[in-house]
Amino acid sequence: MIDDTSEIRPTPAAADASTGVVSETTASSGGPSLPPEELARLGEEIVTALKTVYDPEIPADIYELGLIYKIDIGEERTVTVDMTLTTPNCPSAAELPAMVENAVASIPGVGCVKVNIVWDPPWDPSRMSDEARLVLNMW
Repeated sequence: MIDDTSEIRPTPAAADASTGVVSETTASSGGPSLPPEELARLGEEIVTALKTVYDPEIPADIYELGLIYKIDIGEERTVTVDMTLTTPNCPSAAELPAMVENAVASIPGVGCVKVNIVWDPPWDPSRMSDEARLVLNMW
C-alpha cells in the first residue's frame, strides 16, 4: 500500500444485494486527504471502468469475476490496482493488466495508474459475484 493513501476494497462476492458493489473506504493517517465526495466519485468511476474489462475467454467482467483485490487512490490521485488472474497460466496474462490500466487511466481526474498482479490469495470461483455466476451458469 502506498503511504498517505485512501483505500477502496471492492468485494463483489460480498456485495450489497441492492447495488452489487461494496467499497470500504479507510483514510490513512497523516497529511491531507481527498474530500470524501471526490474519493467516492473516483471509487465509483473506477469500479464502473473495471466492469468494462472482460477476460477474452470468459463472458463476465473482471470485477464481477472477483479478480480485483484492492484499489488504492493516493493523494495525488494515483491509482494502484491489485488484481489476480483465474490461473497463473491464463492466456490473457499479458493483455489484462494493460486493459485494466487503460480503463482506469481513462477516468477524468485520475493520475498515474499502476496494476499489480498478485497471487495471494489464489483466485477461486467463490470470489465471483452472483451476476458472474448467472452469466457463466455456475449455480
